[in-house]
Amino acid sequence: MLFRIDPQSPLTLSDQVAASVRRAVAEGTVTPDERLPAARELARSLGINLHTVLRGYQKLRDEGLVELRRGRGAVVTRGADPGRSRLTERVHEVVAEARATGLSDEEFLDLVRRALGAGPSA
Repeated sequence: MLFRIDPQSPLTLSDQVAASVRRAVAEGTVTPDERLPAARELARSLGINLHTVLRGYQKLRDEGLVELRRGRGAVVTRGADPGRSRLTERVHEVVAEARATGLSDEEFLDLVRRALGAGPSA
């Protein structure tokens, strides 16, 4: 599994760790029940802080993409959906771009609502 970190990216390093896993699930290179690299090992290989990797893994847990198991580490869930992973990854990229552009969260949400046909917020 390839983890990519770009210091110039608007995404935080932990978001980039999570993005690498989402991308791998979306592409089918990581499958349900597959173990992700140990956080300590991954942090060392990427030259980043262990807690940064753990935050990335926790984001994936919160999304339901991985389970964090004591003694087994991070494991891709059986319900990991490649289509949903692809969409989630794209949403994170768009949010990062909106923030880098200087849009407030409300301005961004207004754009999304318009795109969905719901119109601007009240």
